[in-house]
Amino acid sequence: MRHGRWRFLLGALVPALVLHVVFVLSPYAQAFYLSLTDWTGVAGQASFVGADNYVRLGGDTLFLDAVRNNLVLLAVFPLVTIAIGLFLASMLRQSSSRLGAGYRIVYFFPQLLSLVVVAVLWSFVYNPNTGLLNSGLRAVGLGGLARSWLAEPSFALLSVAAVLVWSSVGFYVVLFSAAIEGIPAELFEAAKLDGAGRWAMFFRVTLPLVRESVQVAFVYLGIAALDAFAVVQIMTVGPGGPDGATEVIGLSLYRTAFSYGKFGYASAMGVALFFATLTLAVLALRSGRRERLELA
Repeated sequence: MRHGRWRFLLGALVPALVLHVVFVLSPYAQAFYLSLTDWTGVAGQASFVGADNYVRLGGDTLFLDAVRNNLVLLAVFPLVTIAIGLFLASMLRQSSSRLGAGYRIVYFFPQLLSLVVVAVLWSFVYNPNTGLLNSGLRAVGLGGLARSWLAEPSFALLSVAAVLVWSSVGFYVVLFSAAIEGIPAELFEAAKLDGAGRWAMFFRVTLPLVRESVQVAFVYLGIAALDAFAVVQIMTVGPGGPDGATEVIGLSLYRTAFSYGKFGYASAMGVALFFATLTLAVLALRSGRRERLELA
């Protein structure tokens, strides 16, 4: 029986591990190696250049602009999405079950659309002449606020961040709603008896008990903020414009590899992005673990 169990486990795990090594770990290893070369993507051979590609990254102004923009997205996109998601989920808890279910469907609707479709739709919304946003502002007498949202450096990145929030918040409303519904009703009733208001119940009861869901949401949204390639590629002028105001690491990587033929240098960008993402996830998970240990 014991030998049969081990054969079953090996038969179930080995094919999956082999596929993981071939299609996941092997490309990572190849990318790490290529980042140490000057491979052009078409040449049969690549010269080993060591850490030169990584040294170049420190002096590449366009790459540094991309890093800065990704950091801005990392500071804005996850926090705003989580804040709106928690607020809406808390409001849905206080509504009737039928009404709350209807709102969840409405909020979740953007998740049914491909991110490419979302980017194309919002490109029309942001159109300075015929777009829905500027037309709406002019219709209510606020034409002075109309802008070329994707063509002005001071608004372009925030406009992209707004699209990312709109497309993501519905999923986290549903996620946080499920987490809040799992909180025992007795805790809310006890807080009411103690005279706690809505804000006090949110910060003293709801938020501590959905902390793990918020932590997971921050990790996923942080990874998305460090990417943002598809939306920037489709929506912005250039892309990455105007004047690099929406340049992100993924876009720099793509252009360096497929437009300039510098696959070794682009691989170095990819490795840097990999370690940035890994660091974000580790720090977020470790901070959550530390908080749970302190509470225990």
